[in-house]
This record gives sequence, C-alpha cells and structure tokens, in this order.
Amino acid sequence: MDFAQIVQSIAIFALPVLFAITVHEAAHGYAARHFGDDTAWKLGRITLNPVKHIDPIGTIVMPLILYFATSGAFLFGYAKPVPVQFGRLRNPKRDMIWVALAGPGANLVQAILWEVFLYLLVFAGIDEPFFSEMARAGVLVNLVMFAFNLFPLPPLDGGRILVGLLPWKQAVAFSRIEPWGFFIVMALVVMGVIGSLWMLPLMRVTNTLIELLLTPLRALLF
Repeated sequence: MDFAQIVQSIAIFALPVLFAITVHEAAHGYAARHFGDDTAWKLGRITLNPVKHIDPIGTIVMPLILYFATSGAFLFGYAKPVPVQFGRLRNPKRDMIWVALAGPGANLVQAILWEVFLYLLVFAGIDEPFFSEMARAGVLVNLVMFAFNLFPLPPLDGGRILVGLLPWKQAVAFSRIEPWGFFIVMALVVMGVIGSLWMLPLMRVTNTLIELLLTPLRALLF
C-alpha cells in the first residue's frame, strides 16, 4: 500500500471512527447518569464533542503507528473511558449491565445508520466512491467496536456485563481479573484468538441480522 492509498484510507475512516468512539463513550455516560451516577456529566463527558473522548496515544498515535507499520493489516486503538462510579448507581449490580451495554448498543445503532446511508446513496444515484466507501467503513468500524467490546473479560464492556449477570460470589472472583484484563486481552488479540474465534463470527451474525432488519427498506427503495 503506497502513501497516497494510506492517506485516502485515513480520510475515509476518520469520520466513522470519530463518531464511533464519541457516541460509544457518551452513551456509557448517559446511561450511568440515567441510573444514578452523574460523575461523567459533571466532568463534561456526556458530549458528542470528540475532543473530550480522544486519548492522544490510544486514539491517534497508536492506530497510526500500527497502520503504517503493518500497511493496514492490523489496527488497534482506544478512547478515554468515561468514568463511572458503579457504587453510585441505584442498583449497582443490575444497572452495571445497562451502563456497559450502552456503548456497544450505540455502535450497533450506528452500524445500522451507516448501512441505511449506503442504501440512500445508491437510491439517489450518487456514485461518488468516497462516500460509499465511508459508509462501508462506518458499518465495519462499528461492527468491530460492537464485537470487540462485548468480549466477556473486564475491563471490556462484555466483562462488566458478565460480572453483573454472575451470582455475587462468582462476580467478585471474576472481577479480580480486571487489573490484568487489558494485558490478557492484548495477548489474545496478538495471538488472533479474539479476532478469529470471537469477533469475526459475531460480526458476521450481526451483519446478517442488520441486513434482515433492513429488508423492508431495501424492498421500498429498490
């Protein structure tokens, strides 16, 4: 991949990535406020301003280095997590599940909206490749974030959901993994375990469900 292609790819993915991480984190903060914890609200993190959610290293430097170093074959990054004090939720164990689900749920909705946008481009006869590629990138980015964050290991959202679902004794024991969870997840990513055994199957199933959901819209437009 030459430099011009890399720049074009960055331009195509920039907006979908910014929307994906911004709405994901804001959704966590909004859900936390709804269930009783206004920590994120007081810190100004329930916002669609991407600057509030961008981590200079995790959102910009790391993805760019990985993208250039691997010619786009491997990409990873993260945003500043929205602070949530689970003890301040009205029902911490139950509400933790909804707060954790809010982020991936926001990505799922965005994936659907980008797919709708792609349909509308085709319906309107707009054949500008940049916009259609951006729409496809929006679907892909949000499916990746949806699947990755649902992996059942803390501190990922899926891990917090599992903690909320487990009985107290098992939940406490499982939550002790969290200080090492990031490193375990990274090791599993590098080994390809999360990608091949978790993310790809879940992304395929989710994409199929989205297409089924939008079948009436396709029939109406085409």
